[in-house]
Amino acid sequence: MRAVGFTEHGGPEVLAVVELPEPEPGPGEIRVRVHGAAVNPADTLLRSLPGAMAATARPHLLGMDLAGVVDEAGPGAPFAAGDRVMSVVLPVRHAGGAYAEYVVVPAECAVAVPAGIALHEAATVPMNALTALAAIETMELKEGDIAGVTGAAGAFGGSFLQLAAARGIRTVADAAPQDEGPVRDLGATWTVPRGPEVAARMREAVPDGVDALLDGALLGADALGAVRDGGAYAGLRKLGEPGTKPLPPAPRGISYRGFGVHDWFGRTDLMAEIAAALGAGRLSPRVAGIVLPEQAPRAHAALEAGGTRGRYVLDFS
Repeated sequence: MRAVGFTEHGGPEVLAVVELPEPEPGPGEIRVRVHGAAVNPADTLLRSLPGAMAATARPHLLGMDLAGVVDEAGPGAPFAAGDRVMSVVLPVRHAGGAYAEYVVVPAECAVAVPAGIALHEAATVPMNALTALAAIETMELKEGDIAGVTGAAGAFGGSFLQLAAARGIRTVADAAPQDEGPVRDLGATWTVPRGPEVAARMREAVPDGVDALLDGALLGADALGAVRDGGAYAGLRKLGEPGTKPLPPAPRGISYRGFGVHDWFGRTDLMAEIAAALGAGRLSPRVAGIVLPEQAPRAHAALEAGGTRGRYVLDFS
Protein backbone atom coordinates (compact mmCIF):
# COMPACT_ATOMS: atom_id res chain seq x y z
CA MET A 1 0.00 0.00 0.00
CA ARG A 2 1.01 3.63 -0.46
CA ALA A 3 1.77 5.73 2.59
CA VAL A 4 3.49 9.01 3.40
CA GLY A 5 6.33 8.58 5.87
CA PHE A 6 9.75 9.75 6.99
CA THR A 7 12.78 8.18 8.59
CA GLU A 8 14.59 11.24 9.99
CA HIS A 9 13.00 14.24 11.67
CA GLY A 10 13.27 17.58 9.91
CA GLY A 11 11.43 19.97 7.62
CA PRO A 12 8.56 19.16 5.24
CA GLU A 13 11.05 17.82 2.71
CA VAL A 14 11.63 14.67 4.79
CA LEU A 15 8.16 13.39 3.85
CA ALA A 16 7.99 10.92 0.98
CA VAL A 17 5.62 8.35 -0.52
CA VAL A 18 6.60 4.83 0.56
CA GLU A 19 5.30 1.28 -0.02
CA LEU A 20 4.32 -0.75 3.07
CA PRO A 21 2.47 -4.02 3.76
CA GLU A 22 -1.25 -3.74 4.42
CA PRO A 23 -2.03 -4.01 8.17
CA GLU A 24 -4.40 -6.65 9.52
CA PRO A 25 -7.20 -5.87 12.01
CA GLY A 26 -7.41 -7.76 15.28
CA PRO A 27 -10.34 -8.27 17.68
CA GLY A 28 -12.34 -5.08 18.15
CA GLU A 29 -10.50 -3.33 15.32
CA ILE A 30 -11.40 -2.26 11.80
CA ARG A 31 -9.25 -1.74 8.73
CA VAL A 32 -10.18 1.41 6.86
CA ARG A 33 -9.52 1.98 3.18
CA VAL A 34 -8.56 5.61 3.61
CA HIS A 35 -9.96 8.23 1.26
CA GLY A 36 -8.67 11.27 3.12
CA ALA A 37 -6.19 11.93 5.95
CA ALA A 38 -6.08 15.42 7.45
CA VAL A 39 -2.86 17.38 8.00
CA ASN A 40 -2.82 18.91 11.49
CA PRO A 41 -0.40 21.13 13.46
CA ALA A 42 0.40 18.13 15.65
CA ASP A 43 1.72 16.38 12.55
CA THR A 44 4.17 19.19 11.80
CA LEU A 45 5.28 19.19 15.44
CA LEU A 46 5.89 15.43 15.52
CA ARG A 47 7.73 15.58 12.20
CA SER A 48 10.12 18.27 13.37
CA LEU A 49 10.85 17.19 16.96
CA PRO A 50 13.77 14.73 17.22
CA GLY A 51 12.68 11.59 19.02
CA ALA A 52 8.97 12.40 18.95
CA MET A 53 8.20 9.27 16.91
CA ALA A 54 10.87 7.04 18.46
CA ALA A 55 8.36 4.41 19.61
CA THR A 56 6.87 3.94 16.14
CA ALA A 57 7.94 1.74 13.25
CA ARG A 58 10.02 3.20 10.45
CA PRO A 59 9.18 4.83 8.20
CA HIS A 60 7.17 6.94 10.64
CA LEU A 61 3.55 7.67 9.63
CA LEU A 62 1.88 10.87 10.81
CA GLY A 63 -1.81 11.76 10.84
CA MET A 64 -4.38 12.02 13.63
CA ASP A 65 -7.65 11.68 11.74
CA LEU A 66 -9.00 10.02 8.64
CA ALA A 67 -12.14 9.06 6.79
CA GLY A 68 -12.78 6.17 4.45
CA VAL A 69 -14.59 2.89 4.00
CA VAL A 70 -14.31 -0.17 6.25
CA ASP A 71 -12.37 -2.80 4.32
CA GLU A 72 -12.37 -5.50 7.00
CA ALA A 73 -13.78 -5.73 10.52
CA GLY A 74 -12.10 -7.80 13.22
CA PRO A 75 -14.06 -10.04 15.60
CA GLY A 76 -16.37 -8.02 17.84
CA ALA A 77 -16.09 -4.76 15.90
CA PRO A 78 -19.54 -3.18 15.40
CA PHE A 79 -18.91 -2.25 11.76
CA ALA A 80 -19.14 -4.11 8.47
CA ALA A 81 -17.21 -3.96 5.23
CA GLY A 82 -18.48 -1.03 3.18
CA ASP A 83 -19.39 1.22 6.12
CA ARG A 84 -18.29 4.83 5.71
CA VAL A 85 -16.40 5.93 8.82
CA MET A 86 -14.25 8.69 10.24
CA SER A 87 -11.75 8.06 13.01
CA VAL A 88 -9.08 9.47 15.26
CA VAL A 89 -5.75 7.66 15.46
CA LEU A 90 -2.66 8.11 17.62
CA PRO A 91 0.40 8.58 15.37
CA VAL A 92 2.86 7.80 18.19
CA ARG A 93 1.55 4.23 18.50
CA HIS A 94 3.87 1.59 17.03
CA ALA A 95 1.85 1.27 13.80
CA GLY A 96 1.84 5.03 13.26
CA GLY A 97 -0.91 7.32 12.06
CA ALA A 98 -3.35 8.03 9.26
CA TYR A 99 -1.13 8.85 6.26
CA ALA A 100 -1.72 5.56 4.44
CA GLU A 101 -4.11 3.79 2.07
CA TYR A 102 -5.09 1.29 4.78
CA VAL A 103 -5.16 2.04 8.50
CA VAL A 104 -6.25 -0.20 11.37
CA VAL A 105 -7.99 1.54 14.27
CA PRO A 106 -9.88 0.42 17.40
CA ALA A 107 -13.58 0.38 16.57
CA GLU A 108 -14.37 2.64 19.54
CA CYS A 109 -12.27 5.38 17.92
CA ALA A 110 -14.44 5.42 14.79
CA VAL A 111 -17.96 6.55 13.99
CA ALA A 112 -20.17 6.39 10.90
CA VAL A 113 -19.96 9.36 8.55
CA PRO A 114 -23.42 10.95 8.18
CA ALA A 115 -25.15 10.72 4.82
CA GLY A 116 -24.45 13.66 2.55
CA ILE A 117 -20.96 14.33 3.96
CA ALA A 118 -18.09 13.62 1.57
CA LEU A 119 -15.30 11.48 2.98
CA HIS A 120 -12.63 14.10 2.25
CA GLU A 121 -14.72 16.58 4.22
CA ALA A 122 -15.24 14.15 7.09
CA ALA A 123 -11.47 13.64 7.38
CA THR A 124 -11.10 17.22 8.69
CA VAL A 125 -13.58 16.74 11.53
CA PRO A 126 -12.85 14.12 14.21
CA MET A 127 -9.61 15.24 15.85
CA ASN A 128 -10.49 18.94 16.10
CA ALA A 129 -14.03 18.18 17.25
CA LEU A 130 -12.91 15.64 19.85
CA THR A 131 -10.33 18.14 21.12
CA ALA A 132 -13.06 20.77 21.42
CA LEU A 133 -15.32 18.44 23.41
CA ALA A 134 -12.37 17.41 25.57
CA ALA A 135 -11.78 21.10 26.36
CA ILE A 136 -15.45 21.64 27.20
CA GLU A 137 -15.47 18.60 29.48
CA THR A 138 -12.11 19.44 31.09
CA MET A 139 -13.23 22.96 31.93
CA GLU A 140 -16.61 21.68 33.13
CA LEU A 141 -18.55 24.08 30.94
CA LYS A 142 -22.32 23.75 30.96
CA GLU A 143 -25.32 25.37 29.33
CA GLY A 144 -25.41 29.10 30.00
CA ASP A 145 -21.71 29.43 30.85
CA ILE A 146 -19.43 31.79 28.94
CA ALA A 147 -16.20 30.56 27.38
CA GLY A 148 -13.50 32.69 25.83
CA VAL A 149 -11.53 31.29 22.92
CA THR A 150 -8.39 32.64 21.27
CA GLY A 151 -7.34 31.46 17.84
CA ALA A 152 -11.05 31.22 17.09
CA ALA A 153 -10.76 31.40 13.29
CA GLY A 154 -8.61 28.27 13.06
CA ALA A 155 -9.88 24.75 12.48
CA PHE A 156 -9.88 23.89 16.18
CA GLY A 157 -11.40 27.23 17.20
CA GLY A 158 -14.24 26.79 14.72
CA SER A 159 -15.05 23.33 16.07
CA PHE A 160 -15.01 24.68 19.62
CA LEU A 161 -17.40 27.53 18.75
CA GLN A 162 -19.87 25.27 16.97
CA LEU A 163 -19.92 22.48 19.54
CA ALA A 164 -20.11 24.96 22.42
CA ALA A 165 -23.11 26.62 20.74
CA ALA A 166 -24.74 23.22 20.29
CA ARG A 167 -24.43 22.67 24.06
CA GLY A 168 -25.85 26.11 24.88
CA ILE A 169 -22.49 27.58 25.94
CA ARG A 170 -21.96 31.24 25.07
CA THR A 171 -18.60 32.30 23.63
CA VAL A 172 -16.49 35.40 23.19
CA ALA A 173 -13.97 34.89 20.41
CA ASP A 174 -11.05 36.81 18.97
CA ALA A 175 -10.89 37.47 15.24
CA ALA A 176 -8.96 39.44 12.65
CA PRO A 177 -11.13 41.92 10.69
CA GLN A 178 -11.52 39.54 7.74
CA ASP A 179 -12.53 36.70 10.07
CA GLU A 180 -15.17 38.46 12.16
CA GLY A 181 -18.08 37.44 9.93
CA PRO A 182 -17.04 33.79 9.59
CA VAL A 183 -16.37 33.54 13.34
CA ARG A 184 -19.85 34.89 14.12
CA ASP A 185 -21.30 32.43 11.60
CA LEU A 186 -19.56 29.61 13.50
CA GLY A 187 -21.55 30.50 16.58
CA ALA A 188 -19.58 33.09 18.56
CA THR A 189 -21.86 35.13 20.82
CA TRP A 190 -19.41 38.04 20.86
CA THR A 191 -16.33 38.76 18.74
CA VAL A 192 -13.42 41.02 19.68
CA PRO A 193 -10.33 42.09 17.69
CA ARG A 194 -7.44 39.67 18.06
CA GLY A 195 -3.92 40.75 19.02
CA PRO A 196 -2.43 42.60 21.99
CA GLU A 197 -4.87 43.45 24.79
CA VAL A 198 -7.34 40.79 23.71
CA ALA A 199 -8.04 40.00 27.37
CA ALA A 200 -9.09 43.58 28.02
CA ARG A 201 -11.33 43.52 24.97
CA MET A 202 -12.97 40.30 26.17
CA ARG A 203 -13.61 42.04 29.50
CA GLU A 204 -15.33 44.88 27.64
CA ALA A 205 -17.69 42.33 26.09
CA VAL A 206 -18.09 40.29 29.29
CA PRO A 207 -17.37 42.65 32.23
CA ASP A 208 -17.48 39.91 34.88
CA GLY A 209 -15.00 37.78 32.93
CA VAL A 210 -15.43 34.45 31.19
CA ASP A 211 -16.04 31.28 33.16
CA ALA A 212 -13.27 29.55 31.25
CA LEU A 213 -10.74 30.45 28.57
CA LEU A 214 -9.57 28.04 25.90
CA ASP A 215 -6.29 29.53 24.68
CA GLY A 216 -5.92 28.21 21.14
CA ALA A 217 -3.49 31.00 20.24
CA LEU A 218 -1.20 30.05 23.17
CA LEU A 219 -1.10 33.58 24.59
CA GLY A 220 -0.46 32.30 28.10
CA ALA A 221 -0.40 34.88 30.89
CA ASP A 222 -1.48 37.64 28.49
CA ALA A 223 -4.92 36.03 28.25
CA LEU A 224 -5.57 35.46 31.96
CA GLY A 225 -7.18 38.88 32.47
CA ALA A 226 -10.23 37.67 30.54
CA VAL A 227 -11.01 34.99 33.15
CA ARG A 228 -13.27 35.73 36.10
CA ASP A 229 -12.13 35.10 39.67
CA GLY A 230 -12.30 31.36 40.28
CA GLY A 231 -12.58 30.57 36.58
CA ALA A 232 -10.55 28.13 34.51
CA TYR A 233 -7.81 28.39 31.88
CA ALA A 234 -6.56 25.73 29.47
CA GLY A 235 -4.07 26.02 26.63
CA LEU A 236 -4.47 24.01 23.45
CA ARG A 237 -1.04 22.48 24.11
CA LYS A 238 0.26 21.22 27.41
CA LEU A 239 2.72 23.46 29.23
CA GLY A 240 6.28 22.90 28.08
CA GLU A 241 5.37 21.89 24.54
CA PRO A 242 6.76 24.04 21.70
CA GLY A 243 4.89 27.32 21.32
CA THR A 244 3.67 27.48 24.93
CA LYS A 245 4.62 30.23 27.37
CA PRO A 246 5.30 29.83 31.10
CA LEU A 247 2.36 30.67 33.33
CA PRO A 248 2.63 32.53 36.65
CA PRO A 249 1.18 31.10 39.86
CA ALA A 250 -2.56 31.07 39.23
CA PRO A 251 -4.03 34.45 40.24
CA ARG A 252 -7.48 35.20 41.67
CA GLY A 253 -8.37 31.59 42.28
CA ILE A 254 -8.12 30.68 38.60
CA SER A 255 -7.47 26.97 38.00
CA TYR A 256 -5.17 25.76 35.25
CA ARG A 257 -6.57 22.78 33.39
CA GLY A 258 -4.54 20.50 31.15
CA PHE A 259 -5.75 17.91 28.68
CA GLY A 260 -4.54 15.89 25.73
CA VAL A 261 -6.97 14.74 23.07
CA HIS A 262 -5.49 11.23 23.09
CA ASP A 263 -6.77 10.85 26.67
CA TRP A 264 -10.29 11.04 25.21
CA PHE A 265 -9.85 8.42 22.49
CA GLY A 266 -12.39 5.64 22.86
CA ARG A 267 -15.22 7.92 24.10
CA THR A 268 -17.92 6.56 21.84
CA ASP A 269 -20.46 8.99 23.32
CA LEU A 270 -18.38 11.98 22.21
CA MET A 271 -17.75 10.47 18.77
CA ALA A 272 -21.52 9.99 18.42
CA GLU A 273 -22.08 13.62 19.45
CA ILE A 274 -19.62 14.74 16.78
CA ALA A 275 -21.33 12.67 14.07
CA ALA A 276 -24.77 13.91 15.10
CA ALA A 277 -23.65 17.55 15.02
CA LEU A 278 -22.01 17.04 11.63
CA GLY A 279 -25.10 15.38 10.19
CA ALA A 280 -27.39 18.10 11.53
CA GLY A 281 -25.26 20.92 10.13
CA ARG A 282 -24.23 22.15 13.58
CA LEU A 283 -20.59 21.25 12.85
CA SER A 284 -18.87 22.17 9.60
CA PRO A 285 -16.06 20.34 7.83
CA ARG A 286 -13.35 22.81 6.82
CA VAL A 287 -11.21 21.75 3.90
CA ALA A 288 -8.33 24.07 3.01
CA GLY A 289 -7.38 21.91 0.04
CA ILE A 290 -7.14 18.32 -1.21
CA VAL A 291 -3.66 17.23 -2.28
CA LEU A 292 -2.04 14.06 -3.54
CA PRO A 293 0.21 12.09 -1.17
CA GLU A 294 3.24 13.29 -3.16
CA GLN A 295 2.25 16.85 -2.22
CA ALA A 296 2.36 16.23 1.54
CA PRO A 297 5.51 18.40 1.95
CA ARG A 298 3.67 21.31 0.32
CA ALA A 299 0.69 20.90 2.68
CA HIS A 300 2.99 20.80 5.72
CA ALA A 301 4.86 23.90 4.55
CA ALA A 302 1.62 25.82 3.96
CA LEU A 303 0.29 24.91 7.39
CA GLU A 304 3.53 25.96 9.09
CA ALA A 305 3.50 29.29 7.22
CA GLY A 306 0.32 30.23 9.10
CA GLY A 307 -3.01 31.68 8.07
CA THR A 308 -4.55 28.37 6.95
CA ARG A 309 -8.29 28.16 7.53
CA GLY A 310 -9.32 24.54 7.68
CA ARG A 311 -7.22 21.47 6.98
CA TYR A 312 -5.36 20.11 4.00
CA VAL A 313 -6.41 16.55 3.19
CA LEU A 314 -4.12 13.91 1.69
CA ASP A 315 -6.11 12.09 -1.00
CA PHE A 316 -5.54 8.33 -0.89
CA SER A 317 -8.76 7.48 -2.75
